[in-house]
Amino acid sequence: MDNAFLIRAEQVKKCYGNLEVLKGIDLEIKPSEIVCITGESGAGKSTLLHILGTLDKPDHGEVYYKNERVSSLNKKQLATFRNQNLGFVFQFHQLLPEFSALENACMPAWIAGLSKKEAEEKAKPLFAMLGLEDRMHHKPNELSGGEQQRVSVVRALINSPGVIMADEPSGNLDSKNAKALHEHFLKLRDQLGQTFVIVTHNAELAALADRNLHMVDGVFK
Repeated sequence: MDNAFLIRAEQVKKCYGNLEVLKGIDLEIKPSEIVCITGESGAGKSTLLHILGTLDKPDHGEVYYKNERVSSLNKKQLATFRNQNLGFVFQFHQLLPEFSALENACMPAWIAGLSKKEAEEKAKPLFAMLGLEDRMHHKPNELSGGEQQRVSVVRALINSPGVIMADEPSGNLDSKNAKALHEHFLKLRDQLGQTFVIVTHNAELAALADRNLHMVDGVFK
């Protein structure tokens, strides 16, 4: 297995009933790479992202992370693996309304066993990097949609994941906030060496990626 790759998927297949959603996907993701997966709705993009992110298991094939065969891990091991190695950003920010932006962002670090102080010390530079240093103590309903989504990015980054999995991260934002979010992804790649795997319908985001993989009917075309 080649250590140059963070993630390798080998002949990944997935069916739901009689519907074959993924038909034998081979994929390699390098460190510090932004990879966008595009395609029509129903092509299998989100299913693949969920399998790469260990949120779902393939019916056939293997997924490796830094040469570890993650598809063989049990449920408890997978939860620990995700917390330590992966960050997630979805179309909807999924922030808890009763907690501040800072508290929301720190939750994965608390789950990992960091103290409140340790987690906040990790979070604060990330808030600054995403232009949110003055918004840390605001509740989600006091933030704009773009700010809420950037908080979710801080939350995804808090445990220094190898890869961030993003499913339509700008799909709920207007064009101005979407462009700003995309620029932050580039900044995080350049300054932190962050790797992203992004499912998107946004042509501008796909054009900025290091690689754009187009999916049609469960395979890359």
